[in-house]
Amino acid sequence: MPLFKFYEYLSKFGALKLYERELESKISKYPPPKHVGIIMDGNRRLAKKLGENPELGHNLGASKVHEVIDWCVSLKIPTITLYAFSLENFNRPEKEVKVLMDLFEREFIEIADHPDVHKDKIRVSVIGRREMLPEYVQKAINYAEDKTKGYSDYFVNFAIAYGGQQEIIDSVKKIAKQVKNGEIDIEDINIELISKNLYTSNLPSPNPDLIIRTSGEERISNFLTWQSCYSELYFCETYWPTFRKVDLLRSIREYQKRERRYGK
Repeated sequence: MPLFKFYEYLSKFGALKLYERELESKISKYPPPKHVGIIMDGNRRLAKKLGENPELGHNLGASKVHEVIDWCVSLKIPTITLYAFSLENFNRPEKEVKVLMDLFEREFIEIADHPDVHKDKIRVSVIGRREMLPEYVQKAINYAEDKTKGYSDYFVNFAIAYGGQQEIIDSVKKIAKQVKNGEIDIEDINIELISKNLYTSNLPSPNPDLIIRTSGEERISNFLTWQSCYSELYFCETYWPTFRKVDLLRSIREYQKRERRYGK
């Protein structure tokens, strides 16, 4: 039986909440991942399945972000990185890109003023080539980052105008300038130096322990390419807007069951 059908079966008999509690009980006995990355996929496909335009799917997906942040805080996961908009996404129809940009502006202003963000001391940040975003979106991002810059209990990062390979290129360019200026020697270039120049260098746990992708696709699509070299991967059938807490719990439980050997 496909997993989503199993969940539908449980829901009919009111057993899904019991299943959630059982998973939470098991998860509480082991350390949670320190950093979870999520590839939020399936907004457009869900809208198409419902016979609606992509805008509905993107709005539903934005609402899901707030829920997932709450779930991660309740599970004591200190860092999450959400893949919201890749560099390749700029190639989508102009109207759809505008819808997404407007949505980003609205959501960053809303998250900056949300009482739970301040209660839970969540620092909000954006990684990616933000200079490619419209000025009004950059302004909203700066607003959210400024209002939460003093917090360090939880970190919520949005990857927007982001590409993992491009992030590595940007890091190499920074290092090349340092070599050119005589600040470092070529022999100083190592894993630590490249990592130090990545977008995620300011995070307490820059490398995700667990990466979740929704919608059934099984690839990481240029997400945290450098940082994910030892991440555990979990692929979920459900579309992002219909992602449930039980899906998150199952991914964490699966992560806890795996033996992370780091090549040893």
